[in-house]
Amino acid sequence: MSAAPVSVHRALAPEEAARGDFYSLLARLLHAAPDAGLLRSIADAEPMAASGDPALARAWQELIDASCAMDADAAQEEYETLFDGVGKAAVSIYAGFYSGATAVDHPRVRLQADMSALGLARRGNVTEPEDHFAAILDVMRVLVVGGAGRSPASVAEQRRFFEGHLQPGVDKFFEALKRASQANYYRKVAALGAAFAALEAESFQLD
Repeated sequence: MSAAPVSVHRALAPEEAARGDFYSLLARLLHAAPDAGLLRSIADAEPMAASGDPALARAWQELIDASCAMDADAAQEEYETLFDGVGKAAVSIYAGFYSGATAVDHPRVRLQADMSALGLARRGNVTEPEDHFAAILDVMRVLVVGGAGRSPASVAEQRRFFEGHLQPGVDKFFEALKRASQANYYRKVAALGAAFAALEAESFQLD
């Protein structure tokens, strides 16, 4: 009789769990408009200590304040106006739009290959292409915190995916979102996303 293998998963360090939470929240807010429950959860969240990263702490507090005043119907209308407009959307939510890549070297092609190498794939019921920013942020979440049956990826793997697929277009995307005349609540989302992405880029440079 042979003993069954036992896998031991160490608890995530608080800072890694916090990184995963930010990736998860941003992915959720870009996947769809926040419902009443999510708005209430953000509104009730604790502020961040400004001693950590002042820009991120400020953006987080502004999102908390905006969530206190926002209602789900208005958020839904704003999301649809920004990202699901008839014809051309007010703001493209796809990384390929900001890269200027050709069809042969489109980010989706490289994303599919890199996700496959990491043992990840788009869910069967998902129709959005892989370069939707919500999808890229969700992959980063999995790489940071792990998932069902998988441990967090190494820092080197996280850095490669971040620099290869998120960093090239995310600043332009959040800047476009902040400038959009139709943005109200999502201007705060963009500010939080930009501050978090900047902190991640700086941290990867230091690692």
